[in-house]
Amino acid sequence: MAPGEFVRSDPSMWEAIYADPSIPLDKSLITMIIDDQRRSSRRWLYPYARFLSRVLVGALSLVKRVAPGRWMTLATMDKLCLWFLRRFVAADAVELLIRHFVVETNLVNFIINNTEAKIDPVTLRPTTLQGLGDNAVVEHDVNVYDLLIALEGVRVDAPDQLDFTGIDVPPLDSERHRRRLLALDIQTALCLMNIPFCVALSLEEFRRAIHSLRFDDSFLEILAAVCEDDTFKHWKMGGLSLWMDTNVDVPQLVYRHALVCEYAHAHLAKLAREQRIG
Repeated sequence: MAPGEFVRSDPSMWEAIYADPSIPLDKSLITMIIDDQRRSSRRWLYPYARFLSRVLVGALSLVKRVAPGRWMTLATMDKLCLWFLRRFVAADAVELLIRHFVVETNLVNFIINNTEAKIDPVTLRPTTLQGLGDNAVVEHDVNVYDLLIALEGVRVDAPDQLDFTGIDVPPLDSERHRRRLLALDIQTALCLMNIPFCVALSLEEFRRAIHSLRFDDSFLEILAAVCEDDTFKHWKMGGLSLWMDTNVDVPQLVYRHALVCEYAHAHLAKLAREQRIG
């Protein structure tokens, strides 16, 4: 190579992400997530929606300290969010949201089925957009707390044989036939939906929902112990559950939480396949 010559390269960030061998997700799911991240709303609207969400939610939380309680019924919140998802959020983004509820329930039930936690399996596994109503958002947070409380005093270690019952994601209906006025990405949608959540939930309920995100590392530790597999620990972020700080970027943490659940779920599915083969 002649002096002064250098290799020219113009790599695509998206190609590198898609090719990253450390991502345990199915390629079709990776494609869906990448396509969602590449939406024009993610580039042009998300920064402003994120700022608006933080300012409004911060202001609402301050006012609620003086005038606590719910300012909107949960049923109204559900109807408002379903209306928003049907008309302004891309079908792929809606499918990712529905999928998260199923995936998180699968993780919760896997722990229940493989420990001596005295709690019934969770039944929250919506397969349609309408299934995100009926207090599903509140219920899926409560399920996390109920499981952790049920594990008090229970020895968490590997059983003789892992029970992978229910580690599947059924076909999901995000109402792709419906004409949408906008096709927002999931992160922009989460920013905007965070506002009615804050309005409808009491201050304590809202704080509880936010703090549930700090249990991701706890779940990864539990899964690592039950499966005797430290791979789960690789996705920890150091979010200590004893750190009671709820002044955070909620939509950003929710998005990361969904990815962590997907990673853990994909690894469980891999372990299930290996157990069947072995």
